[in-house]
Amino acid sequence: MHPTLNIAVKAARRAGSIINRASLQLDQVSVQAKSPNDFVTEVDQAAEAAIIEVLREAYPEHGILAEESGASAQSSDSEYQWIIDPIDGTTNFIHGFPQYAISIALTKNGALEQGVVYDVTRNELFTATKGRGAFLNDRRIRVSKRVRLNESLIGTGFPFRQFDHVDAYLAMFKDLTQKTAGIRRPGAASLDLAYVACGRLDGFWEMGLQPWDVAAGALLIQEAGGLVSDLAGEGTYMETGNVVAGSPKIFGQILPIIQAHRTAALRA
Repeated sequence: MHPTLNIAVKAARRAGSIINRASLQLDQVSVQAKSPNDFVTEVDQAAEAAIIEVLREAYPEHGILAEESGASAQSSDSEYQWIIDPIDGTTNFIHGFPQYAISIALTKNGALEQGVVYDVTRNELFTATKGRGAFLNDRRIRVSKRVRLNESLIGTGFPFRQFDHVDAYLAMFKDLTQKTAGIRRPGAASLDLAYVACGRLDGFWEMGLQPWDVAAGALLIQEAGGLVSDLAGEGTYMETGNVVAGSPKIFGQILPIIQAHRTAALRA
């Protein structure tokens, strides 16, 4: 395992122990609303602090972009930046719905280098290093070999923070529902992307995501032989927050369907 990936795994496991302990006493967890339908808990904050402590100890000069604490002072100067989501799926977590994960990625000059998605409830550790493949608990993973869209299971995420594009999204959803074997919305984008990487889902799309939702999962898919893009089929998904992903055969079929329902605002 690459040294930086090893540190990311150490950080994820330390945060995971905090989250697992808290999950046993959810009635005692303090919850605050950052914005409508967007929540943060003291557990998010403690898990993020634990992750940053491990990363800082090993790489004090690296920049950090974290969901709860934002960008560090080093982020504008360092060629390396860690991108962290301490609990992707906080709403699920506070309801005891076991679909949430820790997501940690490392970029070098803006390019993804390392990725970790840790499902703490199932003890499933997804890891990827650029050019070295993707793994689930040390077992090599690949995207699915399914080639027919009507046999494919597709993941998605409903708009829940901003509803500017909800009509376009619903049109995409309606079209894909009729042309696939099913649509799933578990509520944690990093895990959805990890599931694409290991073949549990054949494709995925969502709009309005943040870099920490996408970074690690995108690298997992790429290293597992899949494709990731924005709605235009380009590589700016980290900037736009709009993501389409899948195995090559299914990606090539769902992207045109999604593009057919883009509004002028989504084309900008």
